[in-house]
Amino acid sequence: MRQRTARIIIAQQKGILQVRHNLTWVYGMGYVVGESKSKAGRRKIALSSVVVEMLKEHRMRQEQARMKMGKKWQEYGLIFSNVYGGYFNPGRVWYLFKKLLKQAGLPDVRFHDLRHGAATVLLAAKMDLKAVSELLGHSSVAITVDIYQSVLPEQQQEIVDKMNDLYGRS
Repeated sequence: MRQRTARIIIAQQKGILQVRHNLTWVYGMGYVVGESKSKAGRRKIALSSVVVEMLKEHRMRQEQARMKMGKKWQEYGLIFSNVYGGYFNPGRVWYLFKKLLKQAGLPDVRFHDLRHGAATVLLAAKMDLKAVSELLGHSSVAITVDIYQSVLPEQQQEIVDKMNDLYGRS
């Protein structure tokens, strides 16, 4: 049985994104809403004011789409939905993502690479490893380290340099 998974997310007015469930497309069964793989998968993520404003604008466009669809609209409380308010087909998301990459003249990458890239940028910016791990929904920091260990040696060198400074050596 082949499946694809996407997270259902619900934003609150306070600028907090809550990850509560997983939505899985199971061929032959359709969409199945379930629990996250781990407790860490159910989490709250702070959003910047810029993102909150963009989500408010998106919500207004979505409200216009809802009125346009009338009785055909299905209300699931989704932030990102298909034209009828329902779940996006994972294949459609993939297609639109690839189309956007091509239009923008960007290299062909996997959708999941966006998550990996964001985590790499955060770690390279010397963000706290535990905070990045929680943001990603990893059940332990060890998982984050295993996946992103290529970013960490640079940070380890910085620690060594700081220790040298503390002990008066260069």
